[in-house]
Amino acid sequence: MGLTLSGQSELPPTGDPPLSLQAPLETATTEPAPLDSAPAPIAAPAPTKPLWRDFTARDGDNLSLIFARAGFNDTDLYRVAQANESTSLQRIYPGETIGFQADTEGALLALRHIQSPLLTTLYERQPAGYTAQRLTRTPDRTARNVSLTIDSSLFLAGTDAGLSDAMIMALAGIFGGVIDFVLDPRQGDTIHVLYEELMLDGDRFGDGPILAASFTNQGDTFEAYRYTDTEGDTSYYNELGVSMRKAFLRAPLDFTRVSSNFNPNRLHPIYKTQRPHRGTDYAASRGTPVYAAGDGRVIEAGYTRPNGNYIFIQHGEQFETHYLHLHRLQVKKGARVKQGEVIGTVGSTGAATGPHLHYEFLVNGVHRNPRTVHKILPKARSLSDAALPHYLASIRQTTQQLASLRDAQQLARAQ
Repeated sequence: MGLTLSGQSELPPTGDPPLSLQAPLETATTEPAPLDSAPAPIAAPAPTKPLWRDFTARDGDNLSLIFARAGFNDTDLYRVAQANESTSLQRIYPGETIGFQADTEGALLALRHIQSPLLTTLYERQPAGYTAQRLTRTPDRTARNVSLTIDSSLFLAGTDAGLSDAMIMALAGIFGGVIDFVLDPRQGDTIHVLYEELMLDGDRFGDGPILAASFTNQGDTFEAYRYTDTEGDTSYYNELGVSMRKAFLRAPLDFTRVSSNFNPNRLHPIYKTQRPHRGTDYAASRGTPVYAAGDGRVIEAGYTRPNGNYIFIQHGEQFETHYLHLHRLQVKKGARVKQGEVIGTVGSTGAATGPHLHYEFLVNGVHRNPRTVHKILPKARSLSDAALPHYLASIRQTTQQLASLRDAQQLARAQ
């Protein structure tokens, strides 16, 4: 912005001699101030947060060994162990992570015990000692659905559809009381599943529960819905509120195929004589888990030459199940077992031509065909009259979703 003059100087009278300077004008000069040669002070960097040094627990490790690898001693360990909630350090499993954080002098500042992606116990140094707190995370839940068609087996169909092994076994467990997954499934059978997928930090973390599923087997459709009652008990029921959990499993193992079915007049493969076959043989790989078909008590567990390693279970007063040719026994005589509990593994002990489970079912001491005995077994319990309306209302939307999945699949087949 330029300067603006606000007035003019007074001029001398006309005729007067011009003004002249009698002496040179004295001017003062100001030397510029010398620059300060010292640099301006630089701000100190913000203190950095101590880094974590993580160590993975190995087989045979204990806390003392892990502390030593990290450069700390048993005194440090003792001080941390005095913290509240220090019980997490009493059991360290291989694969878990122990992290250490030290101060600038190398003294232990904090320790973290990462037990899983969802649980960490953090120990921090305070003036009065170490304190501990449990840090938990909750995965996000995303609703998913999948439809699959059986070509050769439930397992292969589920795998091809992207279901995990655990999800496939959960599916088999839900329908295990109404479908024998060894013999009942047929090529072209369809399954529709509504389930939750767990997500952590945007990545798939695991399977959530199956919310509902339908299985169409040889033209008959079975539906199952997950429901939690007023007492907090969660189970699966069909569309009428009848429990999917029956008194006995239709097939008591994670099967692969059936080699020999119930036949009272079959030729024994080893002795080559006419001997009744009072059960069903499930051929499976050695080590395949064998489940208790129902709740009961182990009345026999041992070895004989014909039976190999065997287990007999009594279920109430009327029913008894037998499991023969086992590789390993995982229960003892007198033990109480629950339906689906692993009691042993498939083997080929005793008079057996290969690894398989020989399964027998007795009613009042008489052998019955395990494949058809379910028709005379006690009926499953139903929801009470008081609970049924709430249940039916809660599954209404899910029922429509399953129906939509079935309709979409039928439409796709027709095109």
